[in-house]
Formats: sequence, structure tokens, C-alpha cells
Amino acid sequence: MRKPLMAGNWKMNLNHLEAIAVAQKLVYSLDDKDYDAVDLAIIPPFTDIRSIQTMVDGDRLRLQYGAQDLSPESSGAFTGDISGSMLAKLGCTFVVIGHSERRAIHNEDDALINRKIKAALANELTPIFCVGEELPIRESGAHVSHVIRQVRAGLEGFTKPELKKIVIAYEPVWAIGTGKTATPEDAQEVCSAIREEVEQIGSSEIAANMRILYGGSVKSSNISEIMKQSDVDGALIGGASLDPEELAKIVKFHAQSE
Repeated sequence: MRKPLMAGNWKMNLNHLEAIAVAQKLVYSLDDKDYDAVDLAIIPPFTDIRSIQTMVDGDRLRLQYGAQDLSPESSGAFTGDISGSMLAKLGCTFVVIGHSERRAIHNEDDALINRKIKAALANELTPIFCVGEELPIRESGAHVSHVIRQVRAGLEGFTKPELKKIVIAYEPVWAIGTGKTATPEDAQEVCSAIREEVEQIGSSEIAANMRILYGGSVKSSNISEIMKQSDVDGALIGGASLDPEELAKIVKFHAQSE
């Protein structure tokens, strides 16, 4: 049984004071039943992580957190970069790798993303490895093959024990921040294909246990239908995660299906 994971990607929003305010409102809206049913992580900007760590450790919260990126390098003359070991020292559980905005704006390619996944695993961080297609690829009907190529390239060279530690997030790029949402059936089609590919790369056991998330204009009004899909195990949530009440409603989707 794969425990659902809801990860709120705050992107370049919220200073450290705002981050604490949002996180506090979020945790006050949840109880142990919610955490028993769903793993919840927030993914704030680097500058907020220490403040979140202090809050989580001080109040012994079950809230998890992570980073939006990391360097493939371990240390050295890499101005502006943040290493996996630095994130691990800050108590991060997750790190988002290969987000469509990093691919598009920072020209990150599959080879670099593969190296970043290796760096995350070397520091016992769980990679949330993002894959997805833009609208022209979707309209051409090549979306599944495009995503599978990304999966193969990103996961190349990993051992089976390493593959077990990876989370994959499918994000149709045309549905991120646009208000457009892939239908639950669209999400299932690609997430199912990803799971089948992971079985080929790793094993049926690894595929059966790997969490595959959907990301793209997720909100409380559509999360229940998305989560009914057999190969969707959670969500990578963007704008909606900046609203603590909305994110709490998303986490509580489980109560609607009980």
C-alpha cells in the first residue's frame, strides 16, 4: 500500500517570516489522523528552510519539508549553489529535481538532472523527480513516449536499492499555473506508463511501491477525483499550497473517500 504524499512547492514565494505564518496555520488545521493517512511536505525557498526546521523541531511536528533544487556537486567553487549535504544538515527529507521551470528557465537537461538525483541519494534525501510534456507534444500524441524518455534518462545508472528511494512527479507543463488541469484519466494514462517503465528499469516490486505524484493546477476541488486513479499516489502542489487552508483541504481528501 503506497501512502499518499502531498508536497507543496512554494516556488519563489514567502520570506522566512511569511513562511512560518503559513506553516503554523497549516499545522493547526491538521491532526494526527491526517498525518496517519497522508505524508505532507512543504518545499519552501532555500532562505526559509532553517526557520521551518526550527519550527518543526521545536514543536515536534510531523510536517516534513524539503528543497526546490540542489547542486550536483558536493562542495567547492560553485557560487550560488546549495549542496545536498547542506540540505541534509537542515533536516530536509525531500528535494525537487527536474521541475519544468528549472528545465525551461535554467536549461537543465536530462544528464544534469540525473547527476542531481545521484547527489540527493548520496545525502539520503528523497528526490521528487519531475517529468512532463508541453502542449505541442501533448497535442501531437507523443506525450507518453516523451515522458518515458525523460524517465529513462533520469533513472539511468541507478541500482535497485536506489530506485526504491525515488519519487516521480508527472507534471503536464501546459497545466502548471494555467488553470488548465489534465483530466484524472490523462494523469492516470501517463502515471501508469511511468510505473510500467519503472518495472522494466527496476522490478515489479519497485514499480508497485514507487510513489508517483501528479502536479498541475491541483486544488481542493479536483484532488479527490485525481486521487481515485490507481497509479496516482499524491500531488506536487503549486499555487494552492501558499494558502494554508486550501492545502489542508487537499490533505484531507482522504476524509472524503472514507
